[in-house]
Amino acid sequence: MKKRVFQWALGLVFTLGLGACNQLFVEEDPENNFSNNFEILWKTLDQRYPFFEFKKINWDSIYQVYKPLAVSSKNDKEFFDRMAAMLSSLRDGHVNLRTPFDISTYKPYADADPNYSFDVLQRNYLGDYQITGNLINQEIDGVGYIHYRSFKDKILDSELDEVVGRFANLPGVVIDIRDNNGGNPENGLKMARRMISEPTHIYSYQNKTGPGRNDLGELKMVLLEPIKDRPMFKGRIVVLTNRTVFSAGSYFAAYMVGIPQAILMGDRSGGGSGVPAGHDLPNGWYFNFSSSIGYTVDGFNFENGVPVDIEVKMTSKDIALGKDPILERAIQYIKTGN
Repeated sequence: MKKRVFQWALGLVFTLGLGACNQLFVEEDPENNFSNNFEILWKTLDQRYPFFEFKKINWDSIYQVYKPLAVSSKNDKEFFDRMAAMLSSLRDGHVNLRTPFDISTYKPYADADPNYSFDVLQRNYLGDYQITGNLINQEIDGVGYIHYRSFKDKILDSELDEVVGRFANLPGVVIDIRDNNGGNPENGLKMARRMISEPTHIYSYQNKTGPGRNDLGELKMVLLEPIKDRPMFKGRIVVLTNRTVFSAGSYFAAYMVGIPQAILMGDRSGGGSGVPAGHDLPNGWYFNFSSSIGYTVDGFNFENGVPVDIEVKMTSKDIALGKDPILERAIQYIKTGN
């Protein structure tokens, strides 16, 4: 059986030319035992994971800790638990081990303040809102408001025509992606294209190209083309984020750094700048890992999140009072510029 290594970039590969989907075939068919499964997982990450130095992780020391645990596992479940614990040391939501009985996860935002309550929004701000495709939208206190709950939910250009056109005569729009933990980046690109009038640098990236810690490809800039003959966002744009904004959500936040009329507000995103890749194990399990580094237009590595321009907190007391100070601050900014 050939072992396969896959690399993909969610929707970005096909949309922005991050690189063609590639497969590396390894002819060997290792024996299926705990030792070989561990070695393949550890060595693949050792050679292809790009964030060891950025996160100050000593992967060789982790080998010394987990190799004895791996080979002494009593059954598949115990082996899975030990490998999942090892992968958690990478602190990366794009790293996971997939089995027929479970999938390991790491949630970088697990201990962060929520800074969000949809119940508060719905009860006290949204009123009789419209739902256009997957976009909740409403005019709130003279400002446009769009709530997008998951980048997994497709956005059509016709839907954006409706929503963007609805707010054409207002001073700006709030785009709320709090608690949006990713999906297809193409949906975010569709919105971002409505914010620019010329080709715009929205982020850069480097692929991991070799086994050494610093074996990275050249830094490549990604330019986004504006959409033609469609309604465009007018005025100021405020994107609301929190620590649960991850992966494609973090990429959308990163785009905003390169768009002059847009700012970020709330709390920094949860991160996830690495393009996912994957590899098979001899036992039929599969693991994912980050294989590239993403940067905002000013060169900031946003693996651990994109910082906001204006930090605003939403406390448990605010929620109890039915208040969303982040949304209220965004409305103030759009109306006054401060």
